Amino acid sequence: MQMSFLFISIGVLLFLRVPVAFSLLLPCLLYIFFDPFLTLGIALQRISMLVNSFPLLAVPLFIMVGYLANAAGMADRLIRALLAIFGRVRGALAYVNLNASLVFSWMSGSAMADAAAMGSIMIPAMRKNGYRPSFAAAITAASSMIGPVMPPSIAAVLYAVLSQTSIAAMFLAGILPAFAIFLCLGIYIYFYIRVNPVPALDDAEIPPLWPSLIEASPILLAPVLLLGGILGGVFTPTEAAAVTVVYMMFISAIFRWLNISGFYHCLVQTAGTVGQVMIIAAVGGLLSYILAREAVPSAIGVAIQAFTENPLLFLIFVNLVLLVIGMILEPASALLITVPVLFPIAISYGIDPIHLGIIVIFNLSLGLLTPPIGLVLYMLSSVGDVSFAKVLRSTAPLLIPLFGALAIITFVPEVTLLLPRAFGFR
Repeated sequence: MQMSFLFISIGVLLFLRVPVAFSLLLPCLLYIFFDPFLTLGIALQRISMLVNSFPLLAVPLFIMVGYLANAAGMADRLIRALLAIFGRVRGALAYVNLNASLVFSWMSGSAMADAAAMGSIMIPAMRKNGYRPSFAAAITAASSMIGPVMPPSIAAVLYAVLSQTSIAAMFLAGILPAFAIFLCLGIYIYFYIRVNPVPALDDAEIPPLWPSLIEASPILLAPVLLLGGILGGVFTPTEAAAVTVVYMMFISAIFRWLNISGFYHCLVQTAGTVGQVMIIAAVGGLLSYILAREAVPSAIGVAIQAFTENPLLFLIFVNLVLLVIGMILEPASALLITVPVLFPIAISYGIDPIHLGIIVIFNLSLGLLTPPIGLVLYMLSSVGDVSFAKVLRSTAPLLIPLFGALAIITFVPEVTLLLPRAFGFR
């Protein structure tokens, strides 16, 4: 009865559009109030326990990396370099959009940051060159799904902290799945351009190759510094996040890409986003404690295993459930609710926790492209001055290659586990 009341209360509060942190916190506090063996002191201890974590410190640092990259105009410089490379390819701007998202994802760590950076530049450029604005917004939205999977993924850090797995292993696990998403979307663009031909770019619109590549080269060193330092054992993922922030600040200052005012604005944005994420993380720690105390994961696991003992059927069930949850909650909130429940069940099925992590992250991120939340679609609708309905209709076909990538990630574990095994994490 207590758990039923807890879940119903959370659902009602979310339906009433109460902020996620309070939708989780208030029912948890009521649970504690009516339990004679629990006190508010225990609640405060559990709320602070998850946040008081050295690995979790990487989250605000990687958030700052994304804002620094955006404020310093690094996306624009990456796009110029990619235009110089792909400018004469048929459908050049669509491929540039996709490739720019792939490269920028090495710094952004989230779909929202990727979509904001790419949308403000690519949608006007594609509109000017004969692409339908709704398609430009749709391909920007779909390619932003690379961000939450590719390191330095903020969602991967949260998952690693919640599941007590290695952040470095999660980063490595995301690389090949991110390229699988990239490949599936690239195939879609190829066939779209054949059916809907667009004008070629004028030579005047294609930047010179070497100057553009030289200008972008300091930016491309950031992911090398990040992953190279982690895999080389020079620093931990949290230290890598701090080093990357310092490096981004250094190149932004030395090349005068960012002034004091822009840096201050970046700090304000980082503080606001970090505050939201950490409040939800703190409350999620309390909810995880209550679920574990009531043995909810084991009860759900017994029920699922009574239905099927096949790990593949379990993964299909997980995908369906996560897709629905992702449509209602944004990824960080959904991670904090679902991981404590799913993790022990998946272990009982013999599913690798790193493989599960990438499945969970990608599934929940897809909710950013679907109503009723669809945060990426709403943002790109505003950025591109296109109606939400048109963006939604144009994005719907792109869910086919994205679901294809999800199937590869789900049913071919080697795509996720190959690199972690190669570097000794498995």
